[in-house]
Amino acid sequence: MARGLDHVVHAVRDLEAAAALYGRLGFQVGARNQHPWGTHNRLVQFPGFFLEILAVGEPGKIIPATRTAFSFGAFNRDFLAAVGEGLSCMVVEGHDPAAEKAALDEAGFSGFDLLNFSRKGKRADGSETEVGFSIALARDPASPHAGFFTCKQTHPENFWSTDLQRHENGAQSIEACVLVVENPTDHHIFLEALIGVRDVRATSLGLRVSTPRGDVLALDPRAFRDAYGVEPPIDAGLRLAALSFVVTDLAPTRALLQRNAVAHSLHRDKLVVGPDAAHGATIVFEAS
Repeated sequence: MARGLDHVVHAVRDLEAAAALYGRLGFQVGARNQHPWGTHNRLVQFPGFFLEILAVGEPGKIIPATRTAFSFGAFNRDFLAAVGEGLSCMVVEGHDPAAEKAALDEAGFSGFDLLNFSRKGKRADGSETEVGFSIALARDPASPHAGFFTCKQTHPENFWSTDLQRHENGAQSIEACVLVVENPTDHHIFLEALIGVRDVRATSLGLRVSTPRGDVLALDPRAFRDAYGVEPPIDAGLRLAALSFVVTDLAPTRALLQRNAVAHSLHRDKLVVGPDAAHGATIVFEAS
C-alpha cells in the first residue's frame, strides 16, 4: 500500500525564533510540546500532514542510540551539530508498523526496533490531551543526515484539529517534499521500499514519486537550482531541501510576505523563501 506524506521535521536551534518565522510566513503554529527524550516541538497542521518544528530543549534527557534502537533526540542533536539547521526527517504514514518494519528489514533498510511512545499535547482551545505514535524506522546507508520512518498515530482523534489547519497565507495542503542528491537514481530502491510504490518516475533531472498525499522529489543539485532559484544542501547522500505548499492564489500570499518583511523571490511561478531566511530550509508556495 502506498504511503502518503505524514510529516517533515525541521530541526532548528531556537524553537521560538523559528516558530515566529513560520508565523510571519502566514502559518498557524501550534503550542510548544515536549518529548520524553529532550526535544521540544511546535507543529503546523494540514489535513493529514504536519510540519514539525523541532529543537533540543533538554539535552540532558537525550537517550544514546544503539545498533537497533534509534534515538530521535540524538539524531537531531547531531544533525544540528554536523550540518546546521534544516529539514532533518521525512515521515510517511504508517498503516501496519510491524509489517512495515518487517518489509524494511527484508529490503535491508531498517534493522531498528519499533518505536512506540506518547506525549501530552494541546488542542486548539488550549486544553490538554494525549497523543501517541507507532514508528517503523528506515535508513538509507548512503544518507547519514536524512532520517526516514513510517508513523501511525494511536490516538488520531486527539491530534488532528481543523481549527489549527487554517493559515493566513492561504496554504491548503502539502504539494511536495524535495530531496537533493548527486545521483538520484542510486536511491530509487530505498524510496520505493519506504513509500511502498513501484512506479517511481525517472527523468534526466531526478525522481518523482507520487503518493496519496503529496509528491516526493529527488533532484540533482542543478535541477534544484533551476526549479527554485536557491542553493540546495549538498551531502554524501540524500538531504531534505524543500517543502512546497499549495495555495489558491499567489498574489495575496506574496503580499503577506512583503507585509511581514520576509525575503522571498518569484521563480518559475513559485514563491520561494530560501534557506538563508527560513532556518536552513526552502519553503515554496505554488498555486493550485
